[in-house]
Amino acid sequence: MPFIDLETNLPASRFPEDFLKKFVSATAAALGKPEDRMIVLVKPDLPLVIAGSCAPGVVLSVAGLGVTDTAEKNRENSAKIFPFLTQELGLGEDRIVIRFSPLEPWQVGKKGTVMTFL
Repeated sequence: MPFIDLETNLPASRFPEDFLKKFVSATAAALGKPEDRMIVLVKPDLPLVIAGSCAPGVVLSVAGLGVTDTAEKNRENSAKIFPFLTQELGLGEDRIVIRFSPLEPWQVGKKGTVMTFL
């Protein structure tokens, strides 16, 4: 159950109606998870500074069970996610930062309990 949180100083108007659906599809494919397991947030219009600049940018947080737990997986995830963001949002790679966080099943609550399996 990956959690994807896109925070940006881009205005909401820069996100077309179909962006969220395409973003869910792209991140699910990149992480090898079914779309119905994805939890995705897009937070536009935030104050944001990357490398000393307020130019348009994105901070993407990716957390999940078994998908962000090694450097190799995160290199692959990054290589798969960056092209979608640069193409869809028109940003250079230097204006996008991805933060990966591994999760354990006991760190995810659902249906009044915690997950106990991957």
